[in-house]
Amino acid sequence: MGNKSSTSGSSKKPGRSLKEKRAAKQVKKTAQTEARKAWDK
Repeated sequence: MGNKSSTSGSSKKPGRSLKEKRAAKQVKKTAQTEARKAWDK
């Protein structure tokens, strides 16, 4: 919930919000791959 409020505040800058969204996606992807590696073990 806290993240939503912060994103809405930065929505004024579309360029930056897009970059932040991409960064979040990358973090989620890396976290998923790491979790999969842990499960494989």
